[in-house]
Parts: sequence; structure tokens; C-alpha cells
Amino acid sequence: MDNLKFSLERFLGSLPVSPMAVLAAVALLVGAMMSFYTIPAESEGIVLRFGKYIEKVPSGLHAKFPFGIDRIIRVPTQRQQKLEFGFTTPGYTNPDQIGSEPMLEKSMVTGDLNAALVEWIVQYRITDPEKYLFDVRDPGSTLRDLSEAVMREVIGDRTVDEIITIGRQEIEETVLERARELAQRYQLGVSINQVQLKNVNPPVPVQPSFNEVNRAQQDRENMINLANGEYNKAVPRARGEADQKVRGAEGYRFKRINEAEGDVSAFNQVLEQYLKAPDVTRTRIYLETLGDVLPQASQQLIVDDSIQQILPMLPFPAKTVVEAQQ
Repeated sequence: MDNLKFSLERFLGSLPVSPMAVLAAVALLVGAMMSFYTIPAESEGIVLRFGKYIEKVPSGLHAKFPFGIDRIIRVPTQRQQKLEFGFTTPGYTNPDQIGSEPMLEKSMVTGDLNAALVEWIVQYRITDPEKYLFDVRDPGSTLRDLSEAVMREVIGDRTVDEIITIGRQEIEETVLERARELAQRYQLGVSINQVQLKNVNPPVPVQPSFNEVNRAQQDRENMINLANGEYNKAVPRARGEADQKVRGAEGYRFKRINEAEGDVSAFNQVLEQYLKAPDVTRTRIYLETLGDVLPQASQQLIVDDSIQQILPMLPFPAKTVVEAQQ
């Protein structure tokens, strides 16, 4: 140490200027180096002069008074930050991200007096650095306490089944809305963007029984879904068959009506002709009927009453005689 002091005195003594001038030059150089600072792209700078707020500066290179006259606080206003409740993610950079007692944070009592372990995340962004730094003494801890109080209030109004199964989205929306209202009322200078429930479980001693209940409920829902699926297949098919039969019956009804109307129209036309010439019409109807009936008969017999012989009829057809001989 004495050698270093001696060497420094010898060096300063060899200079053409006085030691005070050298110290002044060094102080000026250090002051010049301390007079510039940089604000990151995702942050804004708050300038304090002797502890008093002066201005807010954007990202980039800026100048200040050195030697502690101006102090710069860098606030990440463009960064999405989060608070974790009931668990801890390694590698965090935000000192307010985790709590001191995660197990106590996630232990809650539901509205039906059941215990539950609730883990959740609150995502926020600093929107007003002045309020965030100066209007609240400890804004990070205040935001954590605020979020935990709102979550406990909402969980206390729900049953354990709602928390674990169907009510998660409603809980997230309710907590988000109330937390935003309180953050604005307390002038925290933050914007809460999202509340997300992570793991919601019953306490460890009752988890096996609770899992059995959940499995039974899932089996029940599966059976209901299967029954609804069969119902959705059978009922439309039955309705389709019924509709088909109704349409078939309607078609048959229209067919019979049209046929009856056609028969009536034909009968009326025949009747009209009959009234004009009864004998001619009767003979024509008789001959037309024979023309329709005789081709369908298996054998034809013509009897003449005026013949007085033993067989007053025409011979049987050859096919009929051969059949009789067989």
C-alpha cells in the first residue's frame, strides 16, 4: 500500500499540472460518464431530482445530472407481468411474482364449507408509472393482497363442485371484474388483463374419495350422453317413418279419390248415352264386358237353348280335352 501511494505521488509530482487539476479532470470525466443513461425499449424512465419527481421519459438514450442529483427508475410499462398464487415458477424476474407462503395462499374454504386448494395467476401491466411508484407505498404487495382477497371472496360464494368443474370460467370473469374495480379505486396505476385458475383440488386426505365421486359423475354423464344419442337416432327415424306412412296414406287417398271421380265421370257419360239409346248402349256394354271377361276364362262354353240335341254346346277346346284324357 505504501509503495502504491509512493508511486502515485511520484507520478503526480512529475506532471506539469497540480494534483487538484487532475482530480478535477477525473471528476469531470466520471461526471460525464454518469450523465447519460439508457431506457430499455419495453420500459419508461421516471426521473427523480433530489428525490422529487421531475418527468417521465420514453425509451432511448437520455442525459441527467450526475453524482446522485438525478436518480432514474426504470418501469417496464410494456411488459406483461404476472402474479402466481399457491405455486412458484422457477426463473422468475419479477420480485412480486411469488408469495412468501404459497401453501397458505391456496388454502380456501368454499361456500358449502368444504376445503379446496386453489392455484391461480393474475396477469397485469403497469399503465401509469407515477401512480404505481408514488400513490401506493408497496404496489406489488398491494396488488397481491387485493387479488387474494377478491379470490377468497368469490370462492366463498361457490360450492366445491362449481369451483372444480363447471364454474371455473365464471369465477375467472368475476375475479377479473372485481380486481379491476379495486385497482382503479386504489389508483395502483396497473391494468389487470387476465385471471386464470390453474389447479383446483380438494385437500390431500380427501382426494381419493373426491376422485371416486368425480368418476361416478363422469360415468353418469357418459350414460346420459349415450342415452341422448340413442334418443336422437331413434326419434328422428321414427318420425321419418311416420311421416312416410302419412304421406303414403295421403297418396293412396288421393289415388282412390281420383279413381272414384274417374269412375263417376265414366258412369255419367255412359248414363248419358244410355238415356239417349238404351238398347244400343245395353248391347254395347254387354259386348264390351264379354270382351274383357272371356279372354281371362280358363275354358269357354257356349250354350244354345234352341238346339235340342244331347250336347247343345260347342266342343271343348283341344287343350281342355287333352288335359281331361291325362
